[in-house]
Amino acid sequence: MGRVFVVELHGRIYQCQFCRTHLAVADDLISRSFHCRRGKAYLFNKVVNVSIGAQEERIMQSGMHTISDIFCCFCGQVVGWKYEAAHDKSQKYKEGKFVLERGRIIDNVDSEFYLDTRPSVSDAEDA
Repeated sequence: MGRVFVVELHGRIYQCQFCRTHLAVADDLISRSFHCRRGKAYLFNKVVNVSIGAQEERIMQSGMHTISDIFCCFCGQVVGWKYEAAHDKSQKYKEGKFVLERGRIIDNVDSEFYLDTRPSVSDAEDA
């Protein structure tokens, strides 16, 4: 199979949920208003550290598209898809763009910081 080389991204990044491999930077995020079978999804201009599967015709909520599933190059999990071609002229802006499924990625801002929202006990309440 060979050695897997991964690109390390900097700044606000999105990672594979399963192995934490870097997939995209927030600067390449186009839209958070996409949906997939599993829930929310994000549209990106560019992603890294993925392999692209075979092209197939798929009927999506916005019509017929030619898409390719994308897989994390490190762990092999499906993380989203690439729009290869749109059959409707109004959807042409998606061509060449990538969708990452929200349930399969982690935003490093959300995962690195934990805010404890439980009420705290002050010293005065202990007395």
